[in-house]
Amino acid sequence: MTSRTDVPADEPAALPPRPAPAVAPGGLQAVLLDMDGTLVDTEDFWWEAECSVLADFGHRLGRRDRELVVGGPMARVVAHLLAVSGAPLTADRLGTMINDRFAALLRGGVPLRPGAAGLLKELRAEGIPTALVSASHRRIIDLVLEPLGAENFAFSVAGDEVERTKPHPDPYLLAAARLGAEPGRCVVVEDSPTGVRSGEAAGCAVLAVPSVGPIAAAPGRTVLASLEGVGVALLRSLVPGADGASR
Repeated sequence: MTSRTDVPADEPAALPPRPAPAVAPGGLQAVLLDMDGTLVDTEDFWWEAECSVLADFGHRLGRRDRELVVGGPMARVVAHLLAVSGAPLTADRLGTMINDRFAALLRGGVPLRPGAAGLLKELRAEGIPTALVSASHRRIIDLVLEPLGAENFAFSVAGDEVERTKPHPDPYLLAAARLGAEPGRCVVVEDSPTGVRSGEAAGCAVLAVPSVGPIAAAPGRTVLASLEGVGVALLRSLVPGADGASR
C-alpha cells in the first residue's frame, strides 16, 4: 500500500514549474509511479498502523499476514484483517482507523526510497510525462505529496478515486489515458505483486523494485533491487521504439 517531513539531503533541488507533458509518438511516452514502498519507504508505516490497530482488539498479526496485505488495496487489507482477527468493527471503520494511525505516523516524516529523488529529478528535467498512481486514499497521497514534491507529477491517481483499484488495470489505464499515452509505451514502477499485476494487466512494461516480498522476473517485467542507478535511459530501453526496437 501504499512520510517524514524531514526530507533527505538528496531530495531534488527546486526546479521551475513543470511544462505540460508532451507525449512522443514512439518509444517511451510516460512513466507511471507507485508511491508506498516504491518512492517512499512507508510500507513499514502501514504495517505498524495495521498491527497497532488490531493489537487494540487483542489480535497479533504475523509475517504471513504482512505478505498478504502488502500493496493493498485497503478493501482487501481490511477484509483479511477482519477475517483473521474477528475484531468487532465494520470494514469502513477499520479502514478509517488504519488510515488515521498511518497519517499520525507520517507526521514524523517521510523517508524516500534509495534512488527515488534522483529518478524524479531526471524525469522532470527530461520532460517525461509522469503520474503518481497509488492504491492509497486521496487524503494519504496529499500528505505524502508535500515532501515528495507534487511538482514532479502531472497528476496523481488515488485508490478511492477509481471504481476498481489495484490489482485491476483501471488506475494505470486511467493515468495513461489522461497523459494521452499508449499503455504499451508506458513504464510502470512498482514494489509489490499487487501493483505489478495491475501494471501488467494494463499492458504496460513494468519495472519492479520489491520492498517486502520477492518478485520474479518475467516477460515484460524487469526486477531490480532498488531505484539507485535507474534513469531515463534504462526506462526508455524497456519499451519498443517507433521501429519496434526497445529504446
